[in-house]
Amino acid sequence: MLPSVSRCTRHITVSLSVTRSLAHFRPHMDPDPNRPIERTIRTKLTDKFKPDHLEVHNESYMHAVPPGSETHFRVLVVSSQFAGLPLIQRHRLVNEVLKEELSSCVHALAIQAKAPEQWAMDPTLGKSPPCMGGSKGDPTVEEKFKAGRD
Repeated sequence: MLPSVSRCTRHITVSLSVTRSLAHFRPHMDPDPNRPIERTIRTKLTDKFKPDHLEVHNESYMHAVPPGSETHFRVLVVSSQFAGLPLIQRHRLVNEVLKEELSSCVHALAIQAKAPEQWAMDPTLGKSPPCMGGSKGDPTVEEKFKAGRD
């Protein structure tokens, strides 16, 4: 995991040519310029799926990673492009869009991909369980993170 953490510090250039209005996003979910991975995820999902509703939650704080990390995410994408597709296919589509991030910086991605009709019947976002990772109890984890950044 340490090599992927150090790769997340690389500079990422993102085009923010979003064709849909961001007015339907909740204010606390607006893209944060200090979170390039989160912004990239939001932009790619918006460009590909033109979602009716999109939430991108950085859940890294729940895990044994340095403060400010962008390694663990939960996404909710509501798009008409998912209508009639089985759950596994919807997840594969999201994974394909984010394959670069999943192969480098993003360690974990929880996906809820729903068609608008499904969202209308159940407009809830699942909760992630607490992290049970082995490194939470490792007193040398901070030293390992520092060594990985050098």
